[in-house]
Amino acid sequence: MDDLCWSKAPNGGTGARRPRCGVVDLGSNSVRLVVFEGRGRNPQAIFNEKAVLGLGRGLQSTGRLNEAAIGPALTVLGRYHAVARAMGAEPLEVLATAAVRDAANGPDFVAALEARMPGVPVRILSGEEEARLSADGLLLGVPEADGVLGDLGGGSLELVRLEEGRVGRAASLPLGAIRLSDRAGEDLVRARAIADEELAAQGWLAEGAGRDLYLVGGAWRALARMHIAQTGYPLAIVHHYVLRREEARDLASVVMGASRKVLERMPGAPQKRLADLPYAAVVLRRLLRATGAARVVFSANGLREGWYARLLDPAVRAEEPLLAAAAELALQLGRDPDLPAALLGWTDPLFPEEDAGYRALRQAACWVSDTGSHDHPEYRAEQAFLRILRQHGVGLDHHARAFLALVAALRYEAEPSSPLLAPARLLLDAPAQRRAEALGAAFRLAYTLCGGTPALLAATALERRGGRLALRLSEGTGVFAGESVLRRLDALAAALGLEPVVELA
Repeated sequence: MDDLCWSKAPNGGTGARRPRCGVVDLGSNSVRLVVFEGRGRNPQAIFNEKAVLGLGRGLQSTGRLNEAAIGPALTVLGRYHAVARAMGAEPLEVLATAAVRDAANGPDFVAALEARMPGVPVRILSGEEEARLSADGLLLGVPEADGVLGDLGGGSLELVRLEEGRVGRAASLPLGAIRLSDRAGEDLVRARAIADEELAAQGWLAEGAGRDLYLVGGAWRALARMHIAQTGYPLAIVHHYVLRREEARDLASVVMGASRKVLERMPGAPQKRLADLPYAAVVLRRLLRATGAARVVFSANGLREGWYARLLDPAVRAEEPLLAAAAELALQLGRDPDLPAALLGWTDPLFPEEDAGYRALRQAACWVSDTGSHDHPEYRAEQAFLRILRQHGVGLDHHARAFLALVAALRYEAEPSSPLLAPARLLLDAPAQRRAEALGAAFRLAYTLCGGTPALLAATALERRGGRLALRLSEGTGVFAGESVLRRLDALAAALGLEPVVELA
């Protein structure tokens, strides 16, 4: 559990509050404040505000920050200072990236910023520092990442080689969407040649062949949102959104070839980034070629989350993110923190041949299985399903979200054919759906027997013997084979293709 700090409540009393911290990402195109609450394994942003200012626009030709953007930037940053201090964010830090570090008037701007935000450190990151912070952020959500990370900003492209969760070589290239547009004179053909030349000097990128290309940065996330909107994908979450190589190439080609008017009409296209999208698409196409990556994986984690990661206790940072997210939800909303471990052991006999991945999913499902206990009875299935499908946990890929949400909804007796469950079913193949249905049926039986208490669950056990599923009950312990127990045992046995039997001890 996160350490608590005490603060004044609105009524004048005191209340426990988790610690907060804040970071300002001062980029070439946008400036953003994020305030995180807690020091848990999964970053929980309680405030996230962005202003697109174009501070680095024109830097390539003038060597200076955009004079028209400096005043508005200082105004916005003054607001961010007031917000972060009012929210009690400590530490609070400004991270300045390519535009500020490369501009001749960067030091003057930093001095003005320090006067506007007294007491707040302003850290001008080198390209390598920026790259490694982005890698730290990605690894919070994808701890075993293997391939190449690309973080595209307005001024630069940071590249990092990742080898099964280990950070390898890194580089920072002047290929940010704004800078590339300026360097190419707004000519996409010239932009492609520039990108090829810059990437060709990084021969190590070819080590990404057949692996994943992890994409970080607002312009690339915008491309992902456009693809999600255009394809009718069932989950509007960019984090962990995956495209095959061919799909990513096609998306980039469409954006590169579209006029501004066509881009404006595309579903999901962000109006403030329209000018940058073709250049983001150029870099994506050339980076796919340079790396030979088999897939593209979009990440909402990057520089800011990497900053947050470095505040964590090493033991917390080493936690498995899927299980940490599930446990966090359970500790907030469940009734008994000892029940998930008991449920895991109780369901072990049902899945004798599961692999490590599905065991981790089952363990996470045990954690979230009681998170609807405080919801209205008529809406428990719906609330649990949507809460889990859309939770903030950075370690949940879309398959995990769908599996856990489906299990929870069925545990709360959602109709298996309900349209509510359609997003999860679209994201899962048939074997995964059957496994989720069996686990949901097991949880229905378990909670009927034990009322959500480990003590009563311990008086029962399941066992597979040949083609039979035996439920053993200890007499005199408060558990018995009533009508609802027998009905749910029958449903579980049917889901597993077994014959049910009750045994008394």
